[in-house]
Amino acid sequence: MGAVFRTWGRAFLSQWHGKMLLMSIAPFLLALAVWAAALYFGLQPLIDYLHALFTEHNLFSTSTSWLRSLGLGTLTAVVVPLIAMLALLPLMILTALVFIGVVAMPLIGRHVGLRHYPQLEQRHGGSIIGSIGVALGGMAIFIGLWILTLPLYAFPPLAVVVQALLWGWLTCRVMVYDTLADYASAEERRQILSEHRWRLLIIGVVSGAAGALPGAIWLSGVMAVVMFPFLAAVSIWLYVLIFIFTGLWFAYYCLDALARLRAQEVIEKE
Repeated sequence: MGAVFRTWGRAFLSQWHGKMLLMSIAPFLLALAVWAAALYFGLQPLIDYLHALFTEHNLFSTSTSWLRSLGLGTLTAVVVPLIAMLALLPLMILTALVFIGVVAMPLIGRHVGLRHYPQLEQRHGGSIIGSIGVALGGMAIFIGLWILTLPLYAFPPLAVVVQALLWGWLTCRVMVYDTLADYASAEERRQILSEHRWRLLIIGVVSGAAGALPGAIWLSGVMAVVMFPFLAAVSIWLYVLIFIFTGLWFAYYCLDALARLRAQEVIEKE
């Protein structure tokens, strides 16, 4: 676990490098453009659909009673748009993660590699097509599992653990591939994943938990609905910054693991 904490510290310091801060702009603008279009064309139809669903199944009285019992009666007037926003939140996080993986991670990997591991040979075991495939495949699996585990929210502690593991798995899947795409061969990448699976998952879970923090600004009730476009933009920007830090953490850990793996191979050959 020492390597996990050591590489966290190195990632934290690198997060404030001017190049890393500038690197957040492109993924942020891409995600913002996608969600501006999606919300313009899709938000009102989604709210209308949920409103019709609530009306058809008499869910307004149920939700009103439940919210008042929790002391959240002020939310009864905005329950439908609030549910719509919270349903979109995981998709926003996914978008930020995918854009970071495809756009920023190759640059982050090269930045860390050239500055701190110049001795590492680049064996190019990955590709842009492979990166996109891993990201989209991971998204598809994640969304399916996320939907299947929604009933677990009836047992909040269990739901939190399961969701953290899901985010950790997806983050690990995307970040490890993109970090090692230039430097490791496909065989080396599989070996690192096998030997360091649990520590990489821990990094993913911690990062995934941090990635959930911006969602707290959406829990401000009526104001969240009124300021929705602004809060969505702020949330996407925060996700991008958090995932760039996550990318740096994975880059330092994975490249350090790769350097140790190759050093061990040289010793064994001697």
